[in-house]
Amino acid sequence: MGGVNLAGIGMTSQRTRDRLIERLYDQGITSHRVIDSIRSVPRHIFIDEALAHRAYEDTALPIGHNQTISQPFIVARMTEALLAAGPLKKVLEIGTGSGYQTAVLANLVDDVRTVERIQPLQARARQKLRMIKAHNVLFRHSDGGMGWPEEGPYNGILVTAAPENIPDELLQQLAVGGRLVIPVGGQEQGLYRITRTESGFEKEYLEAVRFVPLLSGVIR
Repeated sequence: MGGVNLAGIGMTSQRTRDRLIERLYDQGITSHRVIDSIRSVPRHIFIDEALAHRAYEDTALPIGHNQTISQPFIVARMTEALLAAGPLKKVLEIGTGSGYQTAVLANLVDDVRTVERIQPLQARARQKLRMIKAHNVLFRHSDGGMGWPEEGPYNGILVTAAPENIPDELLQQLAVGGRLVIPVGGQEQGLYRITRTESGFEKEYLEAVRFVPLLSGVIR
C-alpha cells in the first residue's frame, strides 16, 4: 500500500468529498447509485500525490502521457447515461486512463472489461484498483478503437476519449438493448448515447463535451 490513506485527510477528507457530492446534485445528477459510487471511490489515490489536494474539485487533472483524469461531473454524467435504462451485467470501458472511471463502474455493474493503449497508465490503474479491491475488472493493453470483441457482446460500452466518428467495431460489440456512451468530434465534440435495437441503432445527443482524442496504436 505504500502508506496511501484511502480515507483521506485534510483536502481529501470526507468533508471535502461531501462538498463534491453536493455539487454533483446541484449540477443535475439524479442517480443515487451513481452518486454513492462516486462518494465511495477515493479519487485522490488515482492522481499524482502533488495534485492530491485537488482530488475532490470538480475538474479534470493531468495524469501524464497527455492524458487526464476526467472531471467528476462528466464521470457521473456518462455513468448515469449508461445506466439510465437499468442495471448492466457486462460493460466495456475504452480508455482505462487513471482507473477512476473504471472504479466508479466496478461498483455498479457485474463485470468490467477495460482497454488502455498506454501500458504505464494501465499498470498504475491496475495497482490502484487492486488497492480498493475492485475484483470484477479485467484489463487489456491494446488499441481502444477496436474494443475487445472476444469478451463481447456487451450490455454497455463507455468511451473516455473522442474519436472523429463512432467506430463501427464498437457498435458491433453491443448486445441488442446495449448502450454505448461516447464523446465524438474534433474541435467541437458532443456526448452521444447509442442504443442497439433489433433493427439497428438509435442515437441521442446528450451535451457538448471536451475530451482528449481517441488515438490508435499502443505505447509500451
